[in-house]
Amino acid sequence: MQYVRYRVVVIFCAFILDWILGDPQNRYHPICLIGNLIGRMEKRIRASLPKTAKAEKMGGIFLVVSVLLITGSIAGVMLHLAYRIWLPAGVIWESVCCYFMLAARSLRDESMKVYDAFSREDTEGARYAVSRIVGRDVETLSAEGIQKAAVETVAENTSDGEIAPLFYMAILGGLGAVLYKAINTMDSMVAYKNERYLYFGWAAAKLDDAANWIPSRLAALFMIAAAWCLERRNPVFSAREAFHIWRRDRRNHKSPNSAQTEAACAGALSVQLAGPAWYFGEYYDKPTIGDAGRTVEAEDIRRANQLLEVTSVLFWLAVSACVALWLA
Repeated sequence: MQYVRYRVVVIFCAFILDWILGDPQNRYHPICLIGNLIGRMEKRIRASLPKTAKAEKMGGIFLVVSVLLITGSIAGVMLHLAYRIWLPAGVIWESVCCYFMLAARSLRDESMKVYDAFSREDTEGARYAVSRIVGRDVETLSAEGIQKAAVETVAENTSDGEIAPLFYMAILGGLGAVLYKAINTMDSMVAYKNERYLYFGWAAAKLDDAANWIPSRLAALFMIAAAWCLERRNPVFSAREAFHIWRRDRRNHKSPNSAQTEAACAGALSVQLAGPAWYFGEYYDKPTIGDAGRTVEAEDIRRANQLLEVTSVLFWLAVSACVALWLA
């Protein structure tokens, strides 16, 4: 299609818009609309499902296929029409569409609220701030536990919120980014390992694992490169340890992808992440990631964001160069 020629421009504009403006918080945000679609479809599908494991699994498959068809069709038609009406309008529309799919600035801003609360010695404020960005129970977390949760969130979402969308933008432009975020949103909404979603969320979880398999590993490798860049100015970072811990602990999670960037981040900062946690009142004995070379501190939230920023820039440069060469 004609607009493939302008993909480097689109990726550049989306990347810059995200870092300047961040993620707008309103109910008309495309990801909010996708979330509303998932919620409504789940209710309708469940209303007609027999209460059996097989039926729930089939219902979950139907949800995944339907959400992808609806979101993909709408995004594809709107992009096609924008380019057909006026080329600059198509470039602008696709750039804005891709910008909505990125979350680096939002992730940085929300996690730094935890850091800012600790700088004011406001532990309860930090607890509230971290509750907005993690899925675990935070009521009983110590100050170190809150700091660790914030660092883990930045590390894990470096892949989901930034690297993976950029990866799919490079392959399929705005349509690829929208489809990826639809998959990722379904995973965050229906892929819990509890009684309600064990079977219904099976398809969403498996598809999200597949969609993130390559991007999560690329994110980890680029995070190791980011640690190498940062240790030139700040010796607290270590690319060597990032690589070592990534190789050793990248599988220390039930998800095949989640520990990839967490391991790289833990090694880069010489701290220990993950471990046992409470989710919705249930205790999960998860393995640790990294070595406890030192105690996690509030400053590690800032350092994790530095890793996020440099990783994003390095990957954006690599993606732009690859797309430019591909289109040359």
